[in-house]
Amino acid sequence: MSLESKESEVDLVGGAVLPGTLPEALRAELVAFRRDLHMHPELGNQEFRTTAAIKERLERAGLTPRVLSGGTGVICDIGVRDGAPAGTGAAPGPGAAPGTGILALRADIDGLPIPDMKSECPYRSTVPDRAHACGHDVHTTVVLGTGLVLAELDRQGLLPRPVRLIFQPAEEVLPGGAADAILDGALDGVGRIVAVHCDPRVDAGRIGLREGPITSACDRLEIALDGPGGHTARPHLTTDLVTAAARVVTDVPALVGRRVDSRSGLAITWGRVESGHAPNVIPQHAELSGTVRCLDLETWRLAPDAVVAAIDEVANLHRAKSEITYVRGVPPVVNEAGVTELLRDAMIARRGAESVESTEQSLGGEDFSWYLEHVPGAMARLGVRPPGERTIRDLHQGDFDVDEHAITVGVELFTAAAFLDALR
Repeated sequence: MSLESKESEVDLVGGAVLPGTLPEALRAELVAFRRDLHMHPELGNQEFRTTAAIKERLERAGLTPRVLSGGTGVICDIGVRDGAPAGTGAAPGPGAAPGTGILALRADIDGLPIPDMKSECPYRSTVPDRAHACGHDVHTTVVLGTGLVLAELDRQGLLPRPVRLIFQPAEEVLPGGAADAILDGALDGVGRIVAVHCDPRVDAGRIGLREGPITSACDRLEIALDGPGGHTARPHLTTDLVTAAARVVTDVPALVGRRVDSRSGLAITWGRVESGHAPNVIPQHAELSGTVRCLDLETWRLAPDAVVAAIDEVANLHRAKSEITYVRGVPPVVNEAGVTELLRDAMIARRGAESVESTEQSLGGEDFSWYLEHVPGAMARLGVRPPGERTIRDLHQGDFDVDEHAITVGVELFTAAAFLDALR
């Protein structure tokens, strides 16, 4: 693979051309790679085919990838000369100060348990009830493509500092595969980490950036309510579980909303409520499940106690016995100022100041936040909407798709970031 020498006019750093623009052959290969992943989505911790495809392509580029100990996910260093396996270094390790350690590029590789609803699409999912409906196939392809470009530049003696690729499994499985990857050495020797996430509300060719929190905390809530049932003619002799469940649905969010700072944006949203089988029988069991999300890190730390206390109060009021499973999810992704600026400068160097837009904090959760508990980092929103497109194919929907030009944009963003990082 030979890299194109022709760069855009804005692609300059200190008067020198910034390398890393994709040749047309690689662009086509990456689109084909993404489509192959899209046709074969795999759920969290089951991404064996995806892992094998990533590993094979990196090895073909002369690199030495390491599969994570769980059997899925890959770590691969570029530009490391001591021969140590990726992710097994000692210094500086997690908690490294900005300016020390290498830059890590993270991708998540798992799909979702939903059907692909795209019609007449040649690369729609071939796996029933499985789809890459969150763009992880794009994230994976961007980091893979960046690795291929950087590996070629390293062979030419042009890579100024080592870079680590992290292909992480199970982002969609709370509390997220990031924690396992960290335990497996993903951050050993890392000083900073960056990622992108597809955003169908941003045009392809652009990115959205925000300093500070860019996603929200997300936990999962499972509730079982029990009590003696009976005939609907005599609710006074029973525990009316349908009413109890209904009051939990409506009253608990209201109660919790008055017990935390309203600026924290804490929201409880229900996804499942089940109880009963007949119109004239009060059931003995009810189940509810949903999510707890909030914008603020401190409120997230307080949320479990506040939510559980409110559920118990409402359940007791209706003489229902409650069993609560509060599953800790992920904290907010909080973009560090310096790494956010690195991504901003990299995008401007590639495509000009107009290619970067401000973005708002979303209520979505992302386990990239676990890396940021150890090292500074930032996530950019990668535009995937075809310019001029009015219809938004939102994330986690069966018809989700992207403008594949975003792959080129992501690779050139990350290659620029790798070079600019070495100058800081």
